[in-house]
Amino acid sequence: MKVEDRFLKYVSIWTTSCEDQDKIPSSEREFDLAHELEKEMKEMGLSKVKCDEHCYVYGLLPATKGYESKKSIGFIAHMDTAPAFSGKDINPTVIPDYDGKDVVLASTKEVLKVSDFPRLSSRVGQTLIVTDGTTLLGADDKAGVAEILTAVEQVIQHSIPHSDIWIGFTPDEEVGRGADLFDLDYFQADYAYTVDGDYEGEIAYENFNAASATFHIKGVNVHPGSAKNIMVNAASIACEIQSLLPSSETPEHTQGREGFYHLTNISGDVNAAQLSYIIRDHDKASYQKRMDFLRDVAELMKKKYSEEFISLDISESYHNMLEVIEKNFYIVDKAKDAIRSQGIEPISLPVRGGTDGARLSFQGLPCPNLGTGGEGFHGPYEHITVEAMEKAVAIIVEIMKNPI
Repeated sequence: MKVEDRFLKYVSIWTTSCEDQDKIPSSEREFDLAHELEKEMKEMGLSKVKCDEHCYVYGLLPATKGYESKKSIGFIAHMDTAPAFSGKDINPTVIPDYDGKDVVLASTKEVLKVSDFPRLSSRVGQTLIVTDGTTLLGADDKAGVAEILTAVEQVIQHSIPHSDIWIGFTPDEEVGRGADLFDLDYFQADYAYTVDGDYEGEIAYENFNAASATFHIKGVNVHPGSAKNIMVNAASIACEIQSLLPSSETPEHTQGREGFYHLTNISGDVNAAQLSYIIRDHDKASYQKRMDFLRDVAELMKKKYSEEFISLDISESYHNMLEVIEKNFYIVDKAKDAIRSQGIEPISLPVRGGTDGARLSFQGLPCPNLGTGGEGFHGPYEHITVEAMEKAVAIIVEIMKNPI
C-alpha cells in the first residue's frame, strides 16, 4: 500500500485524546485505529503482534537469517491527535502539482500562507495535503504511523536483510501519557526512533527539561470597609508573584535553547488563588536555577505574608534526552547517514517540547526523533506532501537495512 493511501485511511479515524482523563487510553475511540493497525500488522506477517488493554500496539519483524546477533531496532509513533483542535470528521484536500502559493482552505476560506510556513516554497510540484480548515490534519502523528508500516512492508517485499525490527504505536502522547505504560519488557529493541517530527530530514536528540509548578495562596476575607490590617487578598498576592518573574523569559519571547517560565493558568479571589506554571530549559543547570528561583519567590512571599498563606508544589515531568543519546551517538550518526543517502542534509534542532522518546531514553531505550515531513501541527494549517512522506519512508528503510 502506498504511504499516502495509508495516511488518508488513518486520518479518517477519530483518535483525539482527552486532557481531563486519568485512564490510558484517555479516549476509547483510540482503540479504533489501534485495532486497525493490529490487523494490518498481522496481515503483513509480523510476529508478537498485540494491542494491549491500554491501547499500545506492538509487533516484531524477526531478523533475517544470519542477522540475529545484530542490534535490534525499534520505531515508535503515536496514534492520538491533539485535543487543541478538532480531529473529528477530517476532510483532507489533496492538491497535485502544488504551485508554491498560498492555499485557501476549502470550508473556512482561511489561508495557509507561505509567509507563515516558508518551507512550502520548496514543495512546488509536489502533492500537497491540507485540511479544509475545520479540523487539524492528523499528520502528527499518523504520518509517522503510515511511514513506519510502509517501510516495514517495503523491507518485506524486497527481501531486504535486517535485524529484529520492533514496532510500537502509543496512545495519549498528545496529553503527555504516551510513554507511561509502554512495555519495554515486551518491546525488546536495543535502540529506537520515534517518528514524530516535522522536516523529513530531521534527527532530533535534544529536548527541554520540564517541570510544572503551582503556587497555592490562601487569603483572609473581611468586609473591605473594615479590612485594614486584617484582609489578606489572595488574588493580589497572585498578581504580585507573577510580577516577580522575568517578563522576557516566557514562550513568546524565547527561541532555540532559551528556557522559560510559562503561566498556564491563574484563578482565584480574595479567599484563595492559584498560579500554575510550566518550567522549561535545555540546559540542566539553568533548569535547576529556574526551579530554585520559584522556591525563592515562595520564601519571599512567606516572609512577607506568613507561611500559612503561601505554598509551592513543583513536579518534574521529563528531562533532556541528550544526556542519554550522547552516550549512544551511533544512533544519531546512523540516522544522519540514512538522511544523506536520500540527498537531504540532516537538521538537528533542539526540540522546544518533549517526546515519548525522551522519556523512553531515560527508561533504558535510547530513542531520538525522526521527521515525518509534516508541518503546522495542532491546528487548521497542518499540512504535508506525499513526496515528503515518501522520503521519510526511504530514510526509515535505509536505517532498517543497515543493522549494527
